[in-house]
Amino acid sequence: MDEFRFELALCSHLESETETIVARQLGGAVARPGARVVDIVVLQPGDQFDMRARLSPNAVPTSAIESDVGAGQAVPRRDVLDGSSHARRVVETAVEAGYFQIERRDGREWVRATARYPEGWYDRLTAIENKPDLAKPGDLERQLTHDVTVGLFDEVVMATNSHVTRAHLNRIPDAVGVWQFDPETGERTVVRDPSPLPVDEPGVEPVDRRPLRTDVAIVGPEEKRRRRLTIAERAYGKGWRPKADAYPECTHVEATEDCRPYCSQFDRVVDPGTDCGTDCPAFERESTPTIDPEAARAERSPWIRDPPGALHRQVGLDRFG
Repeated sequence: MDEFRFELALCSHLESETETIVARQLGGAVARPGARVVDIVVLQPGDQFDMRARLSPNAVPTSAIESDVGAGQAVPRRDVLDGSSHARRVVETAVEAGYFQIERRDGREWVRATARYPEGWYDRLTAIENKPDLAKPGDLERQLTHDVTVGLFDEVVMATNSHVTRAHLNRIPDAVGVWQFDPETGERTVVRDPSPLPVDEPGVEPVDRRPLRTDVAIVGPEEKRRRRLTIAERAYGKGWRPKADAYPECTHVEATEDCRPYCSQFDRVVDPGTDCGTDCPAFERESTPTIDPEAARAERSPWIRDPPGALHRQVGLDRFG
């Protein structure tokens, strides 16, 4: 089984078996955020999760959360962050998410938060690296060592469909948990539990690898805390399902009950980005089927699609660019 189908099957299993937020393909580094992409992130809700769920269905930018804009007092827009083009994009994204609201006073634009941002809304972040076939490990050892030494996630797990031997376990860090998962039956066996990682302590992140030399960066607790907040927000906003517009215009493609892309011609879940299109010998053009991944997510997870009282994109937002 290819990694895409394995990954979606595991995401669906975790979502159905636990009251968690499951997302996939999120950045998992601090010093170089794009240098490490985690296959699956599982977010364990905290005490104030319901407050966060009522705030917005979308991800809120960390810069907006940590700005001087509050729920009780509006701030002139030009004073939000540093007034740069990046700051303008942050404000617009936060407005679109419903976390910021723009008001006009005497011809000037002011920004305020629509609600207090809840502290402690998530409790734990788990990173999962998928290797369905351990005979083709790729960079598995290096990836898992990176995750353990940085300590960005509370725990790290490796998931596989292979039989796990003692030799396999000896090649990965002791702190990494190991799951054996059968995507066809949904059976998951815990081979080894993960050990808690020191998220509140400095971590060591490899930033450049050369022959006989590896350059590293020391990432402090505050940097890790901020990055964890970003990951939590992106996990909440993104989820794991392919977007509706990712489905091809093919008569054979439909959605499974949990909203995975399924091809009736080949009788399996497919990756629309690589498996589908005019190059497929079974391709038959037809209007894209009606797919609603958000409805499936709202039904099957703690994520709230349309929270009561949440503000949505304001009419005429483009004029604030």
